[in-house]
Amino acid sequence: MTFASTSAKKSKALIILIPIIIAVVVGAVYVILTTTAPPKYPSRPITLIVPWAAGGGTDRTARMIASLLEKELGVPVVVENRVGGGGTIGHMAAAKAAPDGYTVGVITFELSTFYWLGVANVTYKDFKPVVLYNKDPAAIIVRADAPWKDVHELIEYIKKHPGELKASGTARGGVWDIARIGWLKEAGVDPSAVPWIPSKGAAPCLQELLAGGVDICTCSLPEAGSLIEAGKVKALAVMADERNPAFPDVPTLKELGIDWSFGTWRGLAVPKDTPDYVVETLHNAMKKILNSDEWKDFMEKNGFGMAYLPPDEFAKFLEKDFNTVGELLKLAGYIEK
Repeated sequence: MTFASTSAKKSKALIILIPIIIAVVVGAVYVILTTTAPPKYPSRPITLIVPWAAGGGTDRTARMIASLLEKELGVPVVVENRVGGGGTIGHMAAAKAAPDGYTVGVITFELSTFYWLGVANVTYKDFKPVVLYNKDPAAIIVRADAPWKDVHELIEYIKKHPGELKASGTARGGVWDIARIGWLKEAGVDPSAVPWIPSKGAAPCLQELLAGGVDICTCSLPEAGSLIEAGKVKALAVMADERNPAFPDVPTLKELGIDWSFGTWRGLAVPKDTPDYVVETLHNAMKKILNSDEWKDFMEKNGFGMAYLPPDEFAKFLEKDFNTVGELLKLAGYIEK
């Protein structure tokens, strides 16, 4: 083979490779030019909207989160209480905010009820979830001298004496009322067998329980904690997947053969059109916070239930909670089927 023929072959190979090389280079340049890196986030203060009044449980957890988020993100996080309408005003303000990551909402259980009760047209679909950080399951509380030793004895009594016992814990259609409806349904009892007496919350319900005005109070264990410790009331069961470490002697309904867990919850969310990189940044910061000793100490000291669900799992939780609430409100006759 001559030098000339070898050179000719190399020239042909180069002629074949050149278009390929050019295509690869052009493609790489195109990717570089058309791929825009997300802007620095956050670069200015973040507003954390709380749909409930200052001093309450949601506000207290939100202010702790704001303090810890400032350290993680390096920008001020300002808590803004947007109250009114049973939580609707704050939730709607958070949902309709600019989807830029600089307005974050604390969303609560009540978000699952607004649509069904006809009080506001805002649902989980208006948000992009960031993280679930708190769950407080309902418990079944009765007076210490009540004749029922466990939930099964109480259920049998209800079946034999429908309409005699009265329950309370919150407003009609509120979280503790829905907990009662679901518990009785799963136990094979018509919810109407235990009439619901509306109240302004667990504290007045527990006082009414002690006075004999109602027979059952559904609320969280921490809310009844002081009365349990004082021996004035007893908890027959908690509607949770696991026992509460602070109340280790209180069994779950699931342990007792009743497949039902339910309670109130709190989480963070942003408007539905917020970019994913914002959600990722906020979630990563919150994951560190929820694993910190400072957060755990705060939650334990104040009796709040610790929980964690990342964005995708929180989204599934929100959808399930929304549908469950609708089914139970229909079952109780609160809304049309």
